[in-house]
Amino acid sequence: MNNQNFAIMGVGGYIAPRHLKAIKDTDNNLIAALDKFDSVGIIDSYFPESHFFVEFERFDRHIEKLKRRRNIQLDYVSICTPNYLHDSHIRMALRRGASAICEKPLVLNPWNIDALVEIEKESEGKVNTILQLRLHPSIIALKEKVDKGPKDKIYDFDLTYLTSRGNWYHASWKGDVSKSGGIATNIGVHFYDMLSWVFGEVKQNKVHVLTDDSASGYLEFEKARVRWFLSINYDNIPDDIKEQGKRTYRSITIDNEEIEFSTGFTELHTRSYEGILEGNGYGLMDAKTSIQIVHDIRNAEITPLKGDFHPFVKNIM
Repeated sequence: MNNQNFAIMGVGGYIAPRHLKAIKDTDNNLIAALDKFDSVGIIDSYFPESHFFVEFERFDRHIEKLKRRRNIQLDYVSICTPNYLHDSHIRMALRRGASAICEKPLVLNPWNIDALVEIEKESEGKVNTILQLRLHPSIIALKEKVDKGPKDKIYDFDLTYLTSRGNWYHASWKGDVSKSGGIATNIGVHFYDMLSWVFGEVKQNKVHVLTDDSASGYLEFEKARVRWFLSINYDNIPDDIKEQGKRTYRSITIDNEEIEFSTGFTELHTRSYEGILEGNGYGLMDAKTSIQIVHDIRNAEITPLKGDFHPFVKNIM
């Protein structure tokens, strides 16, 4: 395959360096980058010749000029912008005849996916999303174990993910539910995708806690009962983890057996890009189940603590 021409939106964001690295690692070109903030020196480490813009209109104009004056066609747009803008920026890529590679969450609501499916059909490009946990060796091994296991077995699964954030989080777009989708969407959507990919169709979705910094609930899939707890509040980190000077705690257990999940993340974006460029990326319908799950969590009534619930919930009630 010839080198492909990329543009990136949201190049100043946290996740953008992984996309820059993936574009570079797959021997492709970056012809334009956009961010409303101009602290983007990271570009020099990958594509110092790329043009950079702080205004969408000039970014869009530059791409148009390259096509008309130099016959340089945009092939892909990497989207690393705030969650609520993903839908609009995917549409922009498709209008340009390019394919989109969008960070999670692909969109905030399941009906956004339905609309994009129709637009994609009318377009030359394709919508791809980053579902990197499907490429993690531990998760692949787990799926193989479940697929090869007894057909009628229901697994007991606990997911705990605590990733501390400071006060800045609540003042940023991430703290605005209308823009981020809330905690479950912003830090949990790729876990819900992983769970549905491994364990099948969602049967039940209960929410026990839903605040601006923590969420917890119970999900039942075809092959698993899942208790989950997510938080950005440092106070919820176990004391023994705090004593080690750590601000993050992640635990995944299946039938009380811990799954090794502390490494193996560094190359997942590059591997995602490799799959996309080979025509094997994850598309709109691949993402829909997880988007439905987080939408339902965001709009759920709180369920009293009866039956199965995550043990961490007792610490914050």
